[in-house]
Amino acid sequence: MKRVNVVSAIMNDEAENILMVKNVKGYWELPGGAVEKGENLHQAVIREVKEETGFVCKVKELHSVREAYFQDKKHHALMITFFAEITGGQMSILDPDHDIEEVKWVSKQNFQKLNPKLYHLLKLNEEPQAFYQFEGNRTVG
Repeated sequence: MKRVNVVSAIMNDEAENILMVKNVKGYWELPGGAVEKGENLHQAVIREVKEETGFVCKVKELHSVREAYFQDKKHHALMITFFAEITGGQMSILDPDHDIEEVKWVSKQNFQKLNPKLYHLLKLNEEPQAFYQFEGNRTVG
């Protein structure tokens, strides 16, 4: 099983809305993606956020480390989510892989409606506290 490190960012605006991206497969998620060879985790977050949202960000503290096996892709994924702060740029999709079709700010309630599973996995209904969780076998989406 191939090991894949994946990063994502939780970013809020002044109204505490969360930035989400819509994948071309139709599901909403946090901006992020696979860590490329030679990148550290912070570099990967900054690159992925820029590519998927057009924003420049500063990586802040750790939100969570999650782990799952994706049997369909034969991947063992380590998913690391950070809190990040937007420091520049403007909303646009610069994704060279053309995986993202929409970017928008959503309230926590709308996040829960758009991706209830991720909302629960990230424990967004609780006070922020870094955590680790093994999620077992999963399918994409």
